[in-house]
Amino acid sequence: MAFGTLKADTLTHSTAGSLDTNYVVNGSNKVWINFDGQGTIATRDSLNVSSITDDGTGTYTVSFASSMATVNYSASGSHNRSGLSSTTFTNDSTWAAATGSIASVTANSSNVAIDCDAILHMIVGDLA
Repeated sequence: MAFGTLKADTLTHSTAGSLDTNYVVNGSNKVWINFDGQGTIATRDSLNVSSITDDGTGTYTVSFASSMATVNYSASGSHNRSGLSSTTFTNDSTWAAATGSIASVTANSSNVAIDCDAILHMIVGDLA
């Protein structure tokens, strides 16, 4: 079976308009996840995620299905815990980002690690 190469500068949808392919290659999320971090952790929806691991209270590792090219990607995230009026999102600075995963800590406004019912991550950068 032979495989070919498809080259395009613009993608056009029949009803939704056009998109420059540079946006797809350079500007779109390469990894994202929405998961429940309380009790038995469970992914609600995701892109390019192979697994999530509960590493202890408020600490999680998200593993990527396809690795990033370097650890110099940009990560963003947020979380929520029902019933709390103020929470903050913190990436644990003692854990280095890896090309195949990211570890994070969810904490309350007093910087105490807590499990949350909605945890969201987005990763932008180049895939390997």
